[in-house]
Amino acid sequence: MAPDPRPAPRPVSPADQIREFLRTRRSRITPEQAGLQTYGGHRRVPGLRREEVALLAGVSVDYYIRLERGNLSGASDSVLDGLAHALQLNEAERGHLYDLARAANPSGRRPAPAVSRVRPTILRILDSMTGAAAYARNGRFDVLAANTLGRALYAPVYDSPLFAQHGPVNTARFLFLDPAAPAFWVDWSKGADDAVAFLRTETGRAPHDKALTDLIGELTTRSDEFARRWARHDVKLHRSGVKHLRHPLVGELALPYEALDLPADPGLRLNVYTPEPDSPEREAFALLAGWASTDTALPA
Repeated sequence: MAPDPRPAPRPVSPADQIREFLRTRRSRITPEQAGLQTYGGHRRVPGLRREEVALLAGVSVDYYIRLERGNLSGASDSVLDGLAHALQLNEAERGHLYDLARAANPSGRRPAPAVSRVRPTILRILDSMTGAAAYARNGRFDVLAANTLGRALYAPVYDSPLFAQHGPVNTARFLFLDPAAPAFWVDWSKGADDAVAFLRTETGRAPHDKALTDLIGELTTRSDEFARRWARHDVKLHRSGVKHLRHPLVGELALPYEALDLPADPGLRLNVYTPEPDSPEREAFALLAGWASTDTALPA
């Protein structure tokens, strides 16, 4: 295979993240959306000007310029709240701003990197979920453990050639680097948007996680789709929803899920898929359970 001609991305510093996050949030808000009067004339920047953000946040223009240059060190909670108000940040974005501010404070405690192993207690919890598909993953999207239905549901990911030589299975790497991913994710574009936003959120929580930085560098270098989304600086919380998958054995599935954080294991969460009673998805799970017990390969 010919080497990728694109240069490897340089490591992203906390200051870079702060600068680009504030700039992209500022550029998406119009003066009208912010409740500011405009008096015509050509505006040279998309969205708000720096002085307008400073006005809305209740800080001086010079101070806001310092913040947007990537220096959040020493910024008080009231300043961060003012920025969140001025930039109309949602809950995930507000949390990300606070994470970036903590990373910029040299005296702040470094959050632990995402865990890479699962405690026996969590393994027993997974195995006890016989009617749900469940797996444990860290903030890097490494799937560290799964119950029988979880492994059967995600069989196309486990069977990917990407993981034939080394592990662990990683759903973000599968999404962007395996050509089979769009056949598995019914709405691939939404899955890709969400995965990048979750990874961006994790970089704020654990900016010194080298394995996370390496993963982002790999995906940025090898996938234009990832790189384009990464440049947006979007963030999102992973809590609950409906996942739409297309399984080669049982067809399309609409599966309600919950993402449960494990406070004793920083960055680790359980993803649990629970079909509605008497639904086609419940019948599909029964078929998957039967198929998993036979230890046969997926149909081509």
